[in-house]
Amino acid sequence: MKYYAGLDVSVKETSVCIIDEMGKICREAKVGSHPEDLARLLNDPGLPLTRVGLEAGPLSQWLFSGMAEAGLPVICIETRHTKAFLKAQVNKSDRNDARGIAQMMRVNLFRPVHVKTLTSQKHRALLTARKLLQEKAIAIENDIRGLLRNFGLKVGAVGVVKFDDRIRELVDGMPELVEIMAPLLASREQLRHAFMTLHRKLLFEPRRVFRRPFCLSQATIASSFSCS
Repeated sequence: MKYYAGLDVSVKETSVCIIDEMGKICREAKVGSHPEDLARLLNDPGLPLTRVGLEAGPLSQWLFSGMAEAGLPVICIETRHTKAFLKAQVNKSDRNDARGIAQMMRVNLFRPVHVKTLTSQKHRALLTARKLLQEKAIAIENDIRGLLRNFGLKVGAVGVVKFDDRIRELVDGMPELVEIMAPLLASREQLRHAFMTLHRKLLFEPRRVFRRPFCLSQATIASSFSCS
């Protein structure tokens, strides 16, 4: 007998439905949205699963990786196609959605999506965090320019390194503006320092990737062709 599972994931809890190949519900439960909790429920020798489906979402990559490591045949399915399928249900609920996803697994009516590896997710998080710090620092610089322009003080074209000195030069002799600019410049400096920390880490990443055995072997092959 083949068994199929559908997961409807929310932030705190996940609704789970397991059905057999005839469509009969064998088990329903709610567990915490954590890979270990889901693996503990789904790794039942009495209900060997053929497919486990969950909809793509904010937690799907983390849950997918954890359940895959636990040996479960998990599949991440496309969101829009899943919503179109579940619209046919009369009552919309987490429990019914889990049932619908389980049925999709049983009849093989789903569109799988690629799930990035944890390494790829870490690289993307690094890029996103670096960009966020850069944008916040630039936003503070633009706001400083706008505030000083109201007093007829024009910053002009100045680089990142000399920006702080230029602002202090413009507000010199204006105690009130000095007090206003000081915390803004301090915040900008902290953001720039944090940005450079992540930027240096990003510059180091390609070197570390290149040193992996597969990359080294490919580089050796390429150099051999160039020499010949």
